[in-house]
Amino acid sequence: MKADASQNRMNLMSLTWPILIETILFMLLGFIDIFVLSRYDDVAASAVSAANQVVSICNLVFTIVSGATAILISQSLGAGQRERASRVAALSLTFNLALGLGVSAVVALFSREILGFIGAKNLVLEYGAQYLQIVGGFIFTQAILNSITSILRSHGFTKTSMYVTAIMNGLNALLDSAFVLGWFGLAQLGAAGVAIATTLARVIGVAILLYILFHSVESPAIFTKLLPFPKKDFAMMMKVGLPSAFESINYNVSQLVVTSIVFQFLTEVDFITKTYVSNIVIFFYIFSTSIGQAAQIMIGYQVGDRNYSAADRTCMYSLKAALAIAMPISIAAIFFRCQLIMVFTADPAVVATGAALFFIDIFVELGRTFNIVVIDGLKGAGDNLFPVVGAIFSMWLISTLGAYVLAVPMGLGLSGIWIAFAADECLRAAAMFLRWKSGKWKTKRLVE
Repeated sequence: MKADASQNRMNLMSLTWPILIETILFMLLGFIDIFVLSRYDDVAASAVSAANQVVSICNLVFTIVSGATAILISQSLGAGQRERASRVAALSLTFNLALGLGVSAVVALFSREILGFIGAKNLVLEYGAQYLQIVGGFIFTQAILNSITSILRSHGFTKTSMYVTAIMNGLNALLDSAFVLGWFGLAQLGAAGVAIATTLARVIGVAILLYILFHSVESPAIFTKLLPFPKKDFAMMMKVGLPSAFESINYNVSQLVVTSIVFQFLTEVDFITKTYVSNIVIFFYIFSTSIGQAAQIMIGYQVGDRNYSAADRTCMYSLKAALAIAMPISIAAIFFRCQLIMVFTADPAVVATGAALFFIDIFVELGRTFNIVVIDGLKGAGDNLFPVVGAIFSMWLISTLGAYVLAVPMGLGLSGIWIAFAADECLRAAAMFLRWKSGKWKTKRLVE
């Protein structure tokens, strides 16, 4: 095998569980902010939640680079091209820093205008702008964080970013309490306090990860590899990263359209129910997401090494592992459907409407598990365009248009929307699975 020693650190489960924990911890970062603010002011909590929608879109922009970084580095290492892996790492850090600084400037300078555009008014606008000016002004740190995490994961250092994310969580919680609730005699700063806490925690996290990166994986001298500018590597990074980022943006927009359909044509109960059920099912597929990301790294190595049979085994084993976790959770949710909804509300109408959705959601999760794992496998192999085109076609024609037709003209309401979601995920799952079995991904290798 050509791959370097970092591959020896890799097997599916050793890569998966740190990614899983890191993902949960990352989700908790935003939860902590809202939770602490809710003890201070409900309006401020709502304002920060609205502002974070802008932050989330910015983060999608940074995935153009970070998503491609993981694939290109893993394939380069698998092919024994250590020099190219270092060059891609330097390119990723430099480009995401430049992109992050540009986004930071725009968001910091036009935070009020951006929030006003999405409908924020009065105190929501005021508090949201306080938060966004600070967090948005330093959002380049998230861009750097994304690149570092991708580089470390590609070298098998998944536990490292997990530990640092845990440190960031602890710091964020402590600093939130200090700046928002006035601990240690500090003034209560509200939304601005959350912004300061979040930014400080992220800056410290980036500093720690940079130290680890340049002492355990790479050398600061890697930036000299950018002279002359590696046009070919940059073009490949855009070729890999842009389609995936475009897919993510399309998904978020399509979900906004579906939410708008619920808001305009269905009832307030339906709107509330969709919000709660959507937040519950996130935890159904978080395992599949982590397994898929781990599989992508391994498949990248194996395809880089031209070990296609190993890549096929990795994908199929990952799919079986994800199904073995996701499906029992989805089935168990049916038996505890009312209790799950009642975590958020005791409203009998919301509980009844939400409970019915779990019978449909099992098919959503079945298809979604296939999609997450197989698509990550295809992307790890370098087959990026097919899943993106398939996803965009399916999410608009089946998921979005289908949701409207089933929910409104056919009168199925929120159940119709979930049926459309299930049809989208299952049909796309079949297409992706057939694509993998066709073996066409074997011709999409990204390294020479």
